[in-house]
Amino acid sequence: MHIRILGSAAGGGFPQWNCNCRNCRGVRDGSVIAQPRTQSSIALSDDGENWILCNASPDIRAQLASFPALQPARRLRDSAIAAIVLLDSQIDHTTGLLSLREGCPHEVWCTEMVHQDLSTGFPLFPMLSHWNGGLKHNLIELDAEPFSIPACPGLRLTAIALRSSAPPYSPHRGNPHPGDNIGLFIEDTSTGGKLFYAPGLGQVDDGLLAWMRRADCLLVDGTLWRDDEMRVCEVGDKLGSEMGHLAQSGPGGMIEVLDGIDGPRKVLIHINNTNPILDIASPERAELDARGIEVAYDGMGIFL
Repeated sequence: MHIRILGSAAGGGFPQWNCNCRNCRGVRDGSVIAQPRTQSSIALSDDGENWILCNASPDIRAQLASFPALQPARRLRDSAIAAIVLLDSQIDHTTGLLSLREGCPHEVWCTEMVHQDLSTGFPLFPMLSHWNGGLKHNLIELDAEPFSIPACPGLRLTAIALRSSAPPYSPHRGNPHPGDNIGLFIEDTSTGGKLFYAPGLGQVDDGLLAWMRRADCLLVDGTLWRDDEMRVCEVGDKLGSEMGHLAQSGPGGMIEVLDGIDGPRKVLIHINNTNPILDIASPERAELDARGIEVAYDGMGIFL
């Protein structure tokens, strides 16, 4: 299984265009040692030629330009994107579909809850129907048998319902429904490699831990270092837990969860611009390094 990190930041990217927090200001003026990042998305392939896009970031155009494998130029108009899987209906994970309109129709896989949000509150499906048929919805069933996508038959995907939050325009905001957010367990039937991918993860229970322990690589929510980070940095008033993100530090945090799992490679993705782990020289980054937890970056490649 080929895995390419197209974007590793949370919404707004890093540095965020209107933010002057320590990290954003520091990466601009060189006082913080950090790598700029675009908004979260990955690409998967079983052969390195045909790719599944997991989420469609607003930064999709720059991400495609940075990864030539997604533009093989075999025909006058061409792309190696064979399918798109949406893990939720957040703007940060779906707006890129608008930039892909010239390539419609696209095969899009998502849950019924996500399809409802993208047909009403943020009506991408109706909007894009005017471009060569738009988006073709393929239903993802939750916690069911693994499914495969024809372009990458060697990958078996299982959708796992996550406890997180629906976007502000969703009728499910404040009233979570199964399918608002999912994680993916992906197995390569040839190599046996297994990936657990969950960029938006609010809580970890025993059932989810069982999935995580089966994986060879965990690519999981790294949004915030501390639950009250937005308040401490004076850039917002919401807790991470209110936004559906499990902070790294503190009792029951992501570090504690990952420390309790032996074996797999551990990588944090979807990192908010305020998170001190973006600073390579920070003590928080040193703590992750000491625990064997990696921080995803744009252009990172993983093979399982």
